[in-house]
Amino acid sequence: MEPNWLNEREARAWRGYQSMRISLGSHLARHMSSECLLTEAEFEILVNVSEAPERTIRSRDLCSALAWERSRLSHQLSRMESRGLISREPCLGDARGFNVVLTNAGLAAIEAAAPKHLVEVRRSFVDALTDEQLDSFGDIAETIITHLAEQESNERRGDSPI
Repeated sequence: MEPNWLNEREARAWRGYQSMRISLGSHLARHMSSECLLTEAEFEILVNVSEAPERTIRSRDLCSALAWERSRLSHQLSRMESRGLISREPCLGDARGFNVVLTNAGLAAIEAAAPKHLVEVRRSFVDALTDEQLDSFGDIAETIITHLAEQESNERRGDSPI
């Protein structure tokens, strides 16, 4: 099959997105590490666990929320548990599963990091855009997310266009 190459407009949008994603991600990761003493992965886990009822979440639900592989989550949780940020507890009624629980140290870490992260997100992303651009960006993000979910659903049903 002959590739359907991107035209100039499409290539500009795609390359711009890729460059922005890499630059912004790297910038925020450096800030998180230096100012908050957390990795991006630790921060994302702490956010999800801190927002869960009773600051406890099933590992499979956390894995799904992060869209991570089980092995990646397991390794990350081991590192975080050794730092005292989370604990793992048996999941009642499911001998194979476990709950991820936010410790007092984990709560202190997310409470210290979240405001600093918010300031940097605002400074490096939100403040760079007009209200109209933010609305457009939000619309674009929602459109892509919906499109990908539909594609994945079609692929699971065997309706792949390829």
